Amino acid sequence: MIRQLLASLLILIAAGVAWLFLVPGAPETLARAGIVLPFGPAAETETARAPGGPGGGPGGPGGQRFGGARANNVVTTEVVMATINDTLSAIGEGTPARSVTVVAPAAGTLAEVLVRPGQTVEAGDVIARFEAEAEQIEFEQARLAAEDATATLERTSGLASSSLVAATALTAAELANANAQLALRNAELALERRTITSPIAGEVGLIRVTPGNYVPAQTAVTTVDDTSTIQIDFWVPERYAGQLNTGISVNVAAVALPGQSFTGDIAAIDNRIDPASRTMQVQAEIPNPDGVLRAGMSFAVSVAFPGEQYPAVNPLALLWSAEGSYVWAYQDGKAARVMAEIVQRNSDGVLVRADLEPGDAIITEGILQLSEGAAVTVLDGPGAGETQQAGQRPPAAPQS
Repeated sequence: MIRQLLASLLILIAAGVAWLFLVPGAPETLARAGIVLPFGPAAETETARAPGGPGGGPGGPGGQRFGGARANNVVTTEVVMATINDTLSAIGEGTPARSVTVVAPAAGTLAEVLVRPGQTVEAGDVIARFEAEAEQIEFEQARLAAEDATATLERTSGLASSSLVAATALTAAELANANAQLALRNAELALERRTITSPIAGEVGLIRVTPGNYVPAQTAVTTVDDTSTIQIDFWVPERYAGQLNTGISVNVAAVALPGQSFTGDIAAIDNRIDPASRTMQVQAEIPNPDGVLRAGMSFAVSVAFPGEQYPAVNPLALLWSAEGSYVWAYQDGKAARVMAEIVQRNSDGVLVRADLEPGDAIITEGILQLSEGAAVTVLDGPGAGETQQAGQRPPAAPQS
């Protein structure tokens, strides 16, 4: 029983000593309660105030330097500004600027294919032809009928002007000529449909039909892709919706082309956000004059933004209290507590939301014994020159 009491007593004493030496401002708290220890800042302050004490008169070092209070030795670092959310990275898929599936306009036996996969064609170039003997005959018949109707109309018009034929005969000749011209146009259209042409300029894909086979109408023959410009579709988080605009420059890198990067602009932005993924679709256009980019490639997309700037502090400077995280700032020879909400941790510092400006001195060493308004001596870092200008010699080592 006695051993347990002694062990509990030792634990309480150890906890009290730890609180006294590790908690900032603990000696001052005891001093305000009327308990003055024979060591520590409060004891030194009382000694300095006593008559004949080392800091009791104008000639005492304490009175000249800090008004009788012990100065804490610290090391400071400078606050710098860091930028975050200045780059958006996404994965996108490439599509051609224009893509057309060429289909058979009519049914028939395929006679020949005049292009090969990968060949570049212009708009109107012939891709394939059907057998067209019957359609050619019908076209010739319609052409002859149209020529005969035109000649008949000319003769009838001449006779009508001489009043040799009735007006009804002239009307009938005009109607016959019009019908003959329509029949000629219909035969010409049927003949044109025996030839398959490319509607756009681009690169021919795989040929899906074989000459000699019967091809039904609307059968896919091949595809033609215009890859002079590659369009990349990618999705961005909702928080970037207010920062995106058409014309913003983007950089892309193709997975299939390591070491190469390409530049383009945002061409289109979707007018709504997907409620399931909370993302928005964006489309960028990348010039492809050399044709090295292909439709269907995957791309790593990077978009630069102005970003958000926050003060960056040394991780050693951060402390925590019941109110949250804070740092000690060096201001006019004293320590000042500044609340600092952590925004992001980086490899080179901690970004905080705090009332700090670039160049402010933040205490990183000797912070455990600090209290609000405590006098400090800067051994190294911003503010160290102030002690030397005042003709004071800084102590040899900082307190822990």
